Amino acid sequence: MGVPKRKVSKMRLRTRKAANRWHAPSLGKCQSCGAPIHAHTACSSCGFYRDRQVLDISVA
Repeated sequence: MGVPKRKVSKMRLRTRKAANRWHAPSLGKCQSCGAPIHAHTACSSCGFYRDRQVLDISVA
């Protein structure tokens, strides 16, 4: 069995755990309407994706 030769220091343990911390999602700006959107997704307010109309957004 693999057994640690030495005690893992607190700094080394915390440095390793810090890589798994939560990051807030980064939001971009829609090129046509300026609404905040996630990257690589169509805008939910105007329906544009990469300067093309891909969704038909109708106000009912």
